[in-house]
Amino acid sequence: MDCCSEGVSCCCSKRERRTVQIDFLYLDLNVCTRCIGTDASLDEAIEEVSGVLKTAGFDVVVNKVNITSKELAVKYEFVSSPTIRVNGRDIQPDVRESTCESCGDLCGDSVDCRVWMHDGTEHRVPPKEFIVNAILREVYSEDTRTSVQDKREYRIPHNIEVFFRGR
Repeated sequence: MDCCSEGVSCCCSKRERRTVQIDFLYLDLNVCTRCIGTDASLDEAIEEVSGVLKTAGFDVVVNKVNITSKELAVKYEFVSSPTIRVNGRDIQPDVRESTCESCGDLCGDSVDCRVWMHDGTEHRVPPKEFIVNAILREVYSEDTRTSVQDKREYRIPHNIEVFFRGR
């Protein structure tokens, strides 16, 4: 007899599944080594964590968005490339950048791209474990504050302006 049969109190009630939305925002996946590496690291992290999340009642939705214009930058409040957000929150809200030769080659100017801080070390590509921890932290956090992007007026960063002006 199924514990959820009619007339029997249900110990395994069907709960509504929750969604974890992961957004990957980037400038280029053909030349930029940071964007290409972050994409690969994100794919590996999602592969590792998605089974656990599914078992815990979460569906994982991944949106990969190539920011190809100033209009898209404004729409997504794009601050630095590459960016990973989980449920609307940047996994590293304290943006750090350094010169990105790949993007500089793309636009013919000097452009800075994001660097990731993990365990006190700067990385040009976020380590898989950094992304996994960020996803789990967001999913299991009881912090209900809105994202940093919701709290301030958005302006296209000079760096992104330079990139699009050169393209």
